[in-house]
Amino acid sequence: MSTTEDVLDAARRAREASHGLALATRATKDAALLAMADALVAAESDILAANTEDITRAEDNGTPSNIIDRLRLTRERLEAMAQGLRDVAGLPDPVGEVVRGSILANGLELRQVRVPFGVVGMIYEARPNVTADAAGICLKSGNAVLLRGSSSARSSNAAVVGVLREAAVAQGLEADVVQLVPGDSHDSVKVLMRARGLVDVLIPRGGAGLIRSVVEESTVPVIETGVGNCHVYVDAGADLDKALALVMNSKTHRTSVCNAAESLLVHAAVAEEFLPRVVAELQEAGVRIHGDARFAAYDDVVPATDDDFAAEYLALEISAAVVDDLDAAIGHNRRISSGHTDAIVTEDQGAARRFTAAVDSAAVLVNASTRFTDGGEFGFGAEIGISTQKLHARGPLGLPEMTSTKYVVIGDGHVR
Repeated sequence: MSTTEDVLDAARRAREASHGLALATRATKDAALLAMADALVAAESDILAANTEDITRAEDNGTPSNIIDRLRLTRERLEAMAQGLRDVAGLPDPVGEVVRGSILANGLELRQVRVPFGVVGMIYEARPNVTADAAGICLKSGNAVLLRGSSSARSSNAAVVGVLREAAVAQGLEADVVQLVPGDSHDSVKVLMRARGLVDVLIPRGGAGLIRSVVEESTVPVIETGVGNCHVYVDAGADLDKALALVMNSKTHRTSVCNAAESLLVHAAVAEEFLPRVVAELQEAGVRIHGDARFAAYDDVVPATDDDFAAEYLALEISAAVVDDLDAAIGHNRRISSGHTDAIVTEDQGAARRFTAAVDSAAVLVNASTRFTDGGEFGFGAEIGISTQKLHARGPLGLPEMTSTKYVVIGDGHVR
């Protein structure tokens, strides 16, 4: 078959498998998730060997180290993937949840209930852990999933999906509730993006170019996950010891993820005291600072351009500026932020309230690291991505966000 037919055939099989999955009980789905988790751990040697193939190929191709970090699997990361599946198994099943309900004046019983989308297409770069996360969340929410990872992770993804499919079958589900989209070329992605009627929703997860391409070219509805140009703003009312710890954790805890801080703003009232401390700490950690004039006065700080402030570095780099007041910090966010996560450090509750009300991002944090914007940290279990759009969902996409709703209306011979 051609690439087009291969992809469409996979989508048709996913559609068929979704019908049975939508009716599966929570017990069946949870048993499958737990079996998948155990199977991942049991297949550690095979999965890590496949991942080594991908890492070697990436290194031979001169792939940047931060992308290789996203691609790399270790025993600990594999165990975290398995734990993510177990966590999802322990969460309430969203399917059938009554969102609202009432008895109408005419006696009709009205219920709005959660239902699966049906077939979810996932297009993502590197990060084979997303393969397990997406499969688990889609399965628990009653959706069949078509996974189109990047070619850089093809060996890892194939190994992981093979294990997940076998575990699903062993628990009485159809193997095609989890599939890799056939083909490594961009043609297979294009077919998936145009499979309207077979695929109910697409979720792109990766860099700005990938997301823009899917949003602009797809005829299938898209839930847009966004890049993370995340900010930390140190207010005049900040506890500066606390601020230093939060800046360092936000930037250096793990640089290759979307909730890492990429920009630092400091109120002018505390700049004289705070800048020497934060510059020294960042530079000691190996962070390259792209700063405005106040920051650039320090050794080895690079003068920042507008592009620097707009960048998602995903590396040991950060843009930094001093702002005159809270409103200037809010204005900077409105111009530059990607709408993912922005944090304020302050002991002034009035400033905190104004910041959280005025900053229009999917997550706004007060006195907490940007690294907390995460489905697992929010208690949602493994997330499928973080949406920065406003429809259909915003923020970490957990189980409820992977459903739609329908109305069930019960009467007794009612006619209008």
